[in-house]
Amino acid sequence: MHIQRHDTKARMSRAVIHQGVAYLCGQVAGPEARHGDIKAQTESMLARVDALLKEIGSSREQLLSATIYLKAGSDFAAMNEVWDAWVPKGHAPARTCVCAPMPADELKVEITVTTAVGA
Repeated sequence: MHIQRHDTKARMSRAVIHQGVAYLCGQVAGPEARHGDIKAQTESMLARVDALLKEIGSSREQLLSATIYLKAGSDFAAMNEVWDAWVPKGHAPARTCVCAPMPADELKVEITVTTAVGA
């Protein structure tokens, strides 16, 4: 069994690939957007997902599933505006969205995705 770990540290790997499927660690807004509104944070977070997908040889069109964690349910519609513009038409992954505490007070959204690699 071959498991490829990408950018592994003591606590986690940024991505783990097994049998053509990659599991990405949670992504949040970058430092430039951490104090922004939900749209700014979602745009920054998804840009970080794009960068990680590119690093591992995948793309938005290969997304299999996404779990989105929102600090506040009242941000659902605004986050979805950014999400809907980001997901390629006809390539929406299976998705779950839940409200959850964030690892830092200023964060409003976090995402984890599973994607095909090399497809």
